Amino acid sequence: MSGTVQRGLVPTVDRAVPELMRAVTAGRPGGPDELRISSSVPSPVRTGSEVLVRVLAAGVNPVDAKTRAGRGVSRAASWPLVPGFDFSGVVVESPYDAFPLQPGDEVFGMTAFPRTTGSYAEYVSVPALNLARKPRVLSHVEAAGVPLAALTAWGTVVELAKAHEGQRVLIHAGAGGVGHFAVQFASYFGAEVATTASAENARWLTGLGASRVVDYASQDFGDVLDGLDVVIDAVGGDTGRRSLDVLRAGGHLISLPSGGWTTMREDAAAAGVRATGFWVVPDGGTLAVIARLINSGDVRVTADAVFPLERAADAHRLLEQGHVRGKVVLQVSDY
Repeated sequence: MSGTVQRGLVPTVDRAVPELMRAVTAGRPGGPDELRISSSVPSPVRTGSEVLVRVLAAGVNPVDAKTRAGRGVSRAASWPLVPGFDFSGVVVESPYDAFPLQPGDEVFGMTAFPRTTGSYAEYVSVPALNLARKPRVLSHVEAAGVPLAALTAWGTVVELAKAHEGQRVLIHAGAGGVGHFAVQFASYFGAEVATTASAENARWLTGLGASRVVDYASQDFGDVLDGLDVVIDAVGGDTGRRSLDVLRAGGHLISLPSGGWTTMREDAAAAGVRATGFWVVPDGGTLAVIARLINSGDVRVTADAVFPLERAADAHRLLEQGHVRGKVVLQVSDY
């Protein structure tokens, strides 16, 4: 289901937050059918340095599906739960009168899920440091798909890989949520970017900055790539293991949470390379930098599919089928 992008619409701020709100809940670990819409979830209460936000759209991420199934961050979750990490919306309450973000301001960011209610809900109360102003060129639907994926891509490409001119980087699953941001960030900072993807996404990824797209259905990346400085792996398993072979001596494998394997670091050391994991850290300051890159046109956002909140289960089914270009988003409230 394709979403209709609406820009320039500033929602009316309703300061009278209802005691109960609509949200998607999962009562127990399981399949997508465990996701149910409820109109009787207690609205969050803002405290301390938190900001209360009316959610207009929420991003759907692979970790959401893993958590729903009893993996991901489910060990820290309390069931029933309201899933969801990232969102875009409007400030309803701020910590104090002179705080930089005031009621009516459009923001995007990440929740503290699973410690708190997630973003598949009409309201969230989040730490102020998790927020930034929404990119002005994006709709709320587009902006909701940015925070977790873009911060993950930034952390791996900029902070760990330290992307720079002349560096050779392979990004697995370049057409995915994290991947399409990683391709753009690495290219922006001057790296030569190769990525694995389907043939149908090759032209799109070239337009985002990839210099080479390896069709995983017809080519083995190990046969066509060698001597790379960095591999960013969101696939894991055998793909991660074989990625060690395409790195130069002293190269760096960066494995996202969905990837990795038990002996990853030992295997990397035996191959003469480094291997590290990564977990996204909510950072409003970095989000503000990413927002500037989006506003300037240097980074583009793709929301491949948009579902109403009531169809969260369908959004998870689509995500788990794979082959999504960019992000899947839930439209939570009307603008």
